[in-house]
Amino acid sequence: MSQKKTSNNGSFSRRDFLKTGALSGVALGSGTLLGSCASNNGQARPGDAKNIIFMVSDGMSIGTLTAADHMLRRHYGRPSHWISLYEQKRANRGLMDMASANSIVTGSAAASSSWGSGHRINNGRVNMTEEEQALKPILRIFQDAGKATGLATTTTITHATPAGFSANVMQRGDQETIAEQYLDREYDVLLGGGNLFFDAAHREDQRDLYGEFTQKGYKVVRKKNDLMQFEGNEKLLGIFYDGHVPYTLDHMNTEEYQRDIPTLAEMTETAIKRLSRNPNGFILQVEGGRVDHAAHGNDAAGLIFDQIAFDDAIGKVMEFIENRDDTLVIITTDHGNANPGLNGVGSGYNASGPRFDLLAEFRHTNNWFLPQLDENSSVSRIRELVEYATKIEIRRDEAEVLRKAYAREYENLHRMMSRPWPVMGQILANYLAFNWVGTSHTADYVELAAMGPGSDRIGPFTRNTDLFYLMVEMADVQAYTEEYA
Repeated sequence: MSQKKTSNNGSFSRRDFLKTGALSGVALGSGTLLGSCASNNGQARPGDAKNIIFMVSDGMSIGTLTAADHMLRRHYGRPSHWISLYEQKRANRGLMDMASANSIVTGSAAASSSWGSGHRINNGRVNMTEEEQALKPILRIFQDAGKATGLATTTTITHATPAGFSANVMQRGDQETIAEQYLDREYDVLLGGGNLFFDAAHREDQRDLYGEFTQKGYKVVRKKNDLMQFEGNEKLLGIFYDGHVPYTLDHMNTEEYQRDIPTLAEMTETAIKRLSRNPNGFILQVEGGRVDHAAHGNDAAGLIFDQIAFDDAIGKVMEFIENRDDTLVIITTDHGNANPGLNGVGSGYNASGPRFDLLAEFRHTNNWFLPQLDENSSVSRIRELVEYATKIEIRRDEAEVLRKAYAREYENLHRMMSRPWPVMGQILANYLAFNWVGTSHTADYVELAAMGPGSDRIGPFTRNTDLFYLMVEMADVQAYTEEYA
């Protein structure tokens, strides 16, 4: 059964694009085609983007971007790279509608698939239509065009966002199958977590995917030093943790993590170095995936320091594109999550800054200490662990509420906020003035910034699927965009 030519609200489809090639002159944002020709108005032409770097801070609400910038300015003496692009007017900026095919609140798989296939997809699926047909993902398109392909993430490399550029499954949780697809499709660089889906000791079928990748000529690395010393031209598989890579704040304060696990910036730098050896250019997706997880857990320190780690990766990309005009860089997020923000407290709100500054003293994330507790933990033990991780001495009655949350004896009027993670977030909000509206994704329109050839086509308001067509045309790979995989 063939895919309909238009989506559920009438946008330009891949089939139309394949028939007409009519995206030259398109103004992304309105969903309409303009008649002007790129060659007549100074816009970039197809093929001007030899390279594409697509950067995703997963689950980043505007409060997250703001908080990371405040932290960097107040404690590191510099603005964030992302906000600096706005200050220096170096990026075209707009908002983007990230709705999925079946909801105005999107999940990461559908979100990434919209960029990776040019279609809105039902939440939970990866590049699969309502008719269960597999759409050809963008990394395969670029690969068939002779370009290098890569993914770098702080989640498992088989997680929803990297998979949206590279894989086809009906259920995003089918990560063993996604790992097998990576093996079959032979993308050039794969960096992140996810040992559970490659190691024979953990896979249900006991396949040794590391061995199979090695047989296909991949350099397989498991430690930071091996990644940083990589200088070869082989395809590269780097898996650095069983599941998702640890949160940045825990990484900063754990010697083993610092020694063995690369940062997202280090993965990004290595990926660009390897991919840029292809004379035909490359496409790379970079994901700060644990920003989303921290938002789900109402974990302020996890959120802010992982957003800063993502911003450090932006810095590496800025170094690469300095003095070159052949790379389209897109920086965005797939959806908001939990809508965190710094609240006004104190007379004239003058206590907001000092309260926020306490986060700079944290040793660990909530995710580090909360799994060490349960309903049998004493109030004293709870207070001791919280104080060690945060340097904040919470009250006894607050610790008791947390214990009751573990025992399911506590119910907030907003019921999703009754579990231990959001309860801890609310307790710390009393001290940090940093609070949350929930624990799940939001329908917010998201930040979109772009630089390089084709970025001038980013309008004030963009539909998620538009970015697929922008990347494909600017890289001049239209000839390889068959509808189905």
